[in-house]
Amino acid sequence: MSREILGPHQKALRVNLDEGSYGTFAEIGAGQEVARWFFRVGGAAGTVAKTMSAYDMTFSDAIYGHCDRYVSRQRLATMLDHEYGLLVERLNAKRGAVSRFFVFANTVAARGYRRSSDCHGWLGMRFQSAPRAEPSEIIIHIRMLDRENVLQQEALGIIGVNLIYGALHLHHDPKTLLVSLLDNLTTERVEVDMAKFSGPAFRQVDNRLISLELVSHGLSDAALFTADGEVVQASEVLYQKCILVERGNFRPVTLLTLDLLKCAREEFSRETRVRDRETVVLMEMTLRSLTTQQGFIDHRDFLDRVDILGALGQTVLISNYARFFKLADYLFRYTKQMIGIAIGAPTLKELFEERFYTDLEGGILESFGRMFKNELKLYLYPMTDPKTGGLLTAANFQPESHLRHLYSYLREKGYVKDVSNYDPACLNITSRDVLARLQGGDPSWESLVPPPVARIVKERRLFGYRG
Repeated sequence: MSREILGPHQKALRVNLDEGSYGTFAEIGAGQEVARWFFRVGGAAGTVAKTMSAYDMTFSDAIYGHCDRYVSRQRLATMLDHEYGLLVERLNAKRGAVSRFFVFANTVAARGYRRSSDCHGWLGMRFQSAPRAEPSEIIIHIRMLDRENVLQQEALGIIGVNLIYGALHLHHDPKTLLVSLLDNLTTERVEVDMAKFSGPAFRQVDNRLISLELVSHGLSDAALFTADGEVVQASEVLYQKCILVERGNFRPVTLLTLDLLKCAREEFSRETRVRDRETVVLMEMTLRSLTTQQGFIDHRDFLDRVDILGALGQTVLISNYARFFKLADYLFRYTKQMIGIAIGAPTLKELFEERFYTDLEGGILESFGRMFKNELKLYLYPMTDPKTGGLLTAANFQPESHLRHLYSYLREKGYVKDVSNYDPACLNITSRDVLARLQGGDPSWESLVPPPVARIVKERRLFGYRG
C-alpha cells in the first residue's frame, strides 16, 4: 500500500496542533534549522517548551560537560540526557499527566568557511509514547552531501522534522519511520549511515535489521555493527585504523573462511605500515549475497549468519558495494592507513572481467586506479584448478593477454600477494557444498566448519538443518 508523503510544513504543523506533544529543541553547530520549521508554520506555543543553541565551546561545556569531539554520539547523548532531565523536572507536575514529553537534539558540522568536506551530524529524539511513560529514543548519523551551506541547512531542517514527526506518529511502524527520514530529500543530498532505536516503544526492534534496512532501502550504501550487535557509525570504529576485510556469504562460516582470514591477517601484519598499529577486521556481506533468487532478503537467514559471526567475535559490514573499488572508496573516507582485502582465487578472476566496468569511462583502469590508491592490497588464498589439478595462485594467475602487463604491474608493486601457511585441507571447502550436506542430512558437514559454528547450527537448527 502506498504511503502519503507529507511535506515538512505539513508535518511540523501536525505536531504543533497535537496538544499531547510538548518538548525541547537543542541544536549545536548549524543553527536552529529544525526548530525554525515549528515556529514558521504557526502554533509552536503548543509544542515548544524551549529552544537553545550553544555555539561557543565554553558555553557548551558549561551546560553539557566537557567533550573531546563536539560533533559526536557522546555529545548528543549528554544533550539528550540533560535536556530531558530538565524537561521532566520542571514540567512533570504541571503537564505530565496530559503531555508526551520529547527532546530533539542535534550536533552538526556543516559546510562553511573552514570546512568544505566531511559535513555530517548526529540527530536524536528522546520521547514518550504516552504521558508518564518511560522514554524511547532514536539516534541517527547523517552525511550531508550538498555543496552549498544553505542547501545543507535546508536538508538538516527537513530531516529533523521527519525524525520528530516519525518518532511521535510512526513509532509503531519502525520500518516506515526509517524510510520516512528521507521524505522530501534524496540520497544525493543526505545519507543516513547509522540508526539506533531503543526503549519501550521499540522492544521488538533488532537494530541489526535496522542496519540492513538502511542499506536495502538506499538510505546508505553501508552499515556496520559489532560482534555484540551494537550498531556503530563507521568513523567510531574505522577512523585512522588499518583495516582488513573479508567478503563472503557466510552461509555458513567454514574452516576455509577462517583459514583465509588467519592467513591474510598474518601477511597484513607483516606490512611496514601495519606493524604495531591497531587493525580492525571486518566481515562484509553485500546485498547481492543476501538476496534470494526470488529477489527478496530473508531477515531470519540474515540474523542467523550474523549471529554466527558474532559468536566468532567478528564485526560485520553490510554493503551495497558489488565492486571492490566502491568498497575501497568507502573505507578511504575514514582512514589513510593501509587497507587489505582477503580474497580467494575465483574473486581475482572476476576482478579482471572487463564486462563489470563498462559503465566507467576509464573501464578497468579506472576501477583499479580507485581501488589501489593509498596502497590497498589484495591477499589471495589459492584454489585447486579444476582443469589442471594444480594450485591457482597470484603468482601463476594469467588474465586475458591484453591485461597481462596491467597484472604484472600490480604484482610488481605488491598490490596482489599470495598468502602463506594455508591449510591444504581447506582448499576444496565451499559454503555451497557444506550447506548441501547440512540440509541433506550428511553429518560430514560438521568436520568442515569450526566447532562453535556446528554447535550453534545444531542447537538453533539454522540453514535448514533437521538433524
